[in-house]
Amino acid sequence: MSEIDRFDPFNNRLCRNVRNALCEGFKDALKDRALQPVNRTANFFLNGNLAAVVRDYIEKRMPAYEGVLADLRDCPADDPLDIAPRIFNRRLFFETHEYLEPFWLAAEGDEKSLLQALIRAAGTYVHLEQGNRSAARRIAAKALQGIEQHRQRLTPHFDPQLLIDKLRSLDPDPPRLSPSRQHPVC
Repeated sequence: MSEIDRFDPFNNRLCRNVRNALCEGFKDALKDRALQPVNRTANFFLNGNLAAVVRDYIEKRMPAYEGVLADLRDCPADDPLDIAPRIFNRRLFFETHEYLEPFWLAAEGDEKSLLQALIRAAGTYVHLEQGNRSAARRIAAKALQGIEQHRQRLTPHFDPQLLIDKLRSLDPDPPRLSPSRQHPVC
């Protein structure tokens, strides 16, 4: 097997397959509120001959997945706008995007626009992780429009201003989407 220099799901099929399969397992884990589905997927890959960067990606993802599930045990949220920030806060940006997508597909009107903005915010950080500032800038600009438009709808779930500021500056250090003090989720 040839060595891979960095984990790049945009240009490497194995990286893309690992990322996508782990994400599908994680979405199942969220539904079940149990880590077994993503553990099965991770073990499948880890039992193979993997490049070090791919193995490292999996090994760093697993504690983040476990952390999201622990967060949800402490606060059994069921609203996607409560769950998505918990995923985002664990730096699981692709997973945030994928988690929100089915809700976005089913939504209409303002709710659809809001979910699309959050998906784009997560997508901005997916691109920033890969060092693709040009794509991140384009996606952030679109995300900002929706987040600013729906600021009031987001306020009960987290304070959107920090996200707005980070997206405007393309700060590679993502914000922590903490519940607002006025409307704590738990």
